Amino acid sequence: MLLNLVRKKLPTFRSGLEKRIADNLTKNKCSFEYEPMSVSYTIDYKYKPDFVLSNGIIIEAKGFFRYDDQRKHRAISKAHPELDIRFVFSRLSSRVQNSRLTCAQWCDKYNFQYSQELIPEEWM
Repeated sequence: MLLNLVRKKLPTFRSGLEKRIADNLTKNKCSFEYEPMSVSYTIDYKYKPDFVLSNGIIIEAKGFFRYDDQRKHRAISKAHPELDIRFVFSRLSSRVQNSRLTCAQWCDKYNFQYSQELIPEEWM
């Protein structure tokens, strides 16, 4: 029991390579910490809207709403809250990729206006 109190808990490594590196550092008596911090970063991308109406409304046409597109549009909305981005889906009841949400539910959750198949007249 005393041995368990003295023994350090070893981290769980994400790969065999990380474990081998840690073993080599330990063998060479080099102190280290494993994943001791998180570093935020931003990747700069350019967004090309599908349609921009004369009133400034941006329209995105989506058949299948992929996970990468979902992330992209949340990031764009956060970075540019002044943009009025709206979605036109082929089917509102379709599920978005990697989620239980439908396209309509996703838009409701993230405060995007949406329509099915056509752009509503009131948007024009």
